[in-house]
Amino acid sequence: MASLIKTTAIAAAMRKCPFLSNETLSFAMNSRSMSTFAKKCPVMSKLMTKGVVTLPTASKVKVESSDETASALTTLNAPTQLEEARPLPPNYDALLKEKIDTKKQDSTYRTFRVLSRTAEKKPYAMARITPLDDEDVSVWCSNDYLGMSSHPTVTEAVIGTINRHGVGAGGTRSIAGTSHYHVELEDTLAKLHGKESALAFTSCYVANDTTLQTLGKVLNAEIYSDQGNHASMITGINNSRMPKFVFRHNDLDHLRELLREGDPKRMKIVAFESVYSMTGTMSPIEEMCDLAHEYGAITFVDEVHAVGLYGYHGAGLAEERGVAHKMDIVSGTLGKAYGLVGGYIASTGILVDVIRSYGSGLIFTTSIPPSTAAGAVASINVLAQEEGRELRRTHRAAYTLLREKLLQAGLPVMECPSHIVPVHIGDALKAKLCMEMLLNKHKIYVQAINYPTVPRGSELLRFVATPFHTPQMMDYLITALDDVWNALDLTRSIQY
Repeated sequence: MASLIKTTAIAAAMRKCPFLSNETLSFAMNSRSMSTFAKKCPVMSKLMTKGVVTLPTASKVKVESSDETASALTTLNAPTQLEEARPLPPNYDALLKEKIDTKKQDSTYRTFRVLSRTAEKKPYAMARITPLDDEDVSVWCSNDYLGMSSHPTVTEAVIGTINRHGVGAGGTRSIAGTSHYHVELEDTLAKLHGKESALAFTSCYVANDTTLQTLGKVLNAEIYSDQGNHASMITGINNSRMPKFVFRHNDLDHLRELLREGDPKRMKIVAFESVYSMTGTMSPIEEMCDLAHEYGAITFVDEVHAVGLYGYHGAGLAEERGVAHKMDIVSGTLGKAYGLVGGYIASTGILVDVIRSYGSGLIFTTSIPPSTAAGAVASINVLAQEEGRELRRTHRAAYTLLREKLLQAGLPVMECPSHIVPVHIGDALKAKLCMEMLLNKHKIYVQAINYPTVPRGSELLRFVATPFHTPQMMDYLITALDDVWNALDLTRSIQY
């Protein structure tokens, strides 16, 4: 019994010890090096000095008495006062401060506006405008395009799954982190896009990065990238360390020229988006795929800002145009029109299996929670049915009307065919001031978009009208914008 008590006490102490927490119990009780470990410990070294605990190097741990053991455990478990954080060396600190000062000086420093969106009052949120009060503001830039983050079918699926299985996944996909909800989600995504298989990631940034870098390496491929591609795609391409060729945005002639000059013996990947998130432009998906296939390349198409919003089932712009079968790999997000978080790819079974087996961005990170997967399945199913089609029709009517009203008001709306309505400003400081004045004076929140999200000189306000933005709200927005444009003497023409 005494031996059991001693063993239990040592095990409990080990869990609190930064030196022993990763070691085995047998190591702690029998190791010849225990005294070396103990001397490094600020707690045990004191106990050894006082003679409370002795740790002979060639024998088992010796505990003098149960009272002393209890005292030692109390000492080990007692919270210690945290030391003041060590400052960075002055040269490090100075360089980092210089980098931040540069961002502040050119008005590209980013602040995170604290908003609490109101589920029952879309598209409003509570915003801390003054130090003491939260105020209702209308939100005009959310990517929760259809309000699915608070759809009752989705929230019920999420809450029910949390009640049954908890809030976390419990591990990576290969270590206790795959539930039947993950499997169902991937089956649903594959079916949505008409592909053999799909794979879920923690975000579409991770999906794009992991897939492009992994596939580039495995195929030893040249990668052809649209100039307007998202940072996640650019990062993945760069991380592959494969030859990269950038073609002008949506320029088929330039892409053909680059493909023609490529190595005919090497495999090729052509990567582009269907809807570009800041400018709102749409790609010629069919023509791009046909051209890539003509030169033996495969295509990677990011449909992040299209899934849920376009197509009969909400599968994206390619579905709406009837060309989904021409895309070799499609990536999408669960965090925008579907209202949750996470990303995915869909493709052939063997290609997805390669990413699953070789992609570090999937292998070495905790998977999305089961509740997220369950909510995503619910959201995809709603948007694939008639309710979803009605939401898309209402959404389309809303952003079409907003664009018309902005144009009629003489504001510099950038020409684009999608649901994204960018208004050109062309100056980082003025874009920031415009955003602040809209929020502080008119209780309207729209985020200023600046470098590096868009090139310098292309700063803009990115408006998104949802099915919940009314014509009356649009009229108020136009009045507010007119006031801000006049106050800041902003241009009403687009100049690049």
